[in-house]
Parts: sequence; C-alpha cells; structure tokens
Amino acid sequence: MEVMDLLDEIEDILDESSSIPFAGKVLLDKEELLEIIKEIRIKLPDEIKQAEWIKEERQKILAEAQNEADTIINEAKLHIEEMVEEDEITKKAQERAEEIINKAKSNAKEIRIGAREYADELLKNVQEQLKTLIDTLDKNREELKGLK
Repeated sequence: MEVMDLLDEIEDILDESSSIPFAGKVLLDKEELLEIIKEIRIKLPDEIKQAEWIKEERQKILAEAQNEADTIINEAKLHIEEMVEEDEITKKAQERAEEIINKAKSNAKEIRIGAREYADELLKNVQEQLKTLIDTLDKNREELKGLK
C-alpha cells in the first residue's frame, strides 16, 4: 500500500532529522514533509475506496456463502425426509406383501382341504354305488344259481 510507504518515509525523516539538545524537538524540512502529506492526501481516497469495495465484496461473498450453505442444509433435510418416507413406504409395502402372501397361503390351504373333502365325498358316493351294484350282482348270481 503506497500510503504506508509514505508514512514510513515520514518516520525515516523524523528518525534522521537533527534534534535540539535537551528540548526533545527535531528540526524538519517543512517542504519535504508537506510534499509527503500532499501525496498521502492524494493516495488515501483511492485506497479508502478500494478498502470499502473490498469490504462490500467480502460481505457479498459471505452472504452468498451463507445462502449456499442454507440451500445445502435444506436440500439435505429434504433428502433425509425423502429417505425416511421411502423407508416407511418400503416397510409398509413389505408388510402388505407379507399379508398378501399369508392370505394366499391360507386360501391355498383352504382350497386343498376343500378339494380333498370333495374328492373324498365323490369317492364315498362311488363306493356306495359300487357296493349297491355288487349287492345287486350278488343277488342276481344267487338267483341264477337257484335256477339250475
């Protein structure tokens, strides 16, 4: 920064100037110091403007960073909520699938039992009809034997 260099130059002039013994005072070249002060006045507004611009840019960057951080946090929260919802949906789907499978197994078991009972009933009827037929056949044979 040029202003700092100019201030360092003033310091050097003060250090190198002749001092008045026992008075604590220094002899200075007035024109030289006024010239340096004039340069400082010229340079200072530009550097102040530049510092203010840097400060404003810093604030903008910080605000943008905060907005970006907030956006990332909100997106992360939404993603977590979606994952939780998906997990709940998956759990509910699994529970529903288990219910359907259990109901299907139960229905299949009932159908098997019903089919066995129906088949047994059919076989029982056929067996009774065959017994009746065998009895009839036995009677007919006996009658035939008695005709001899």
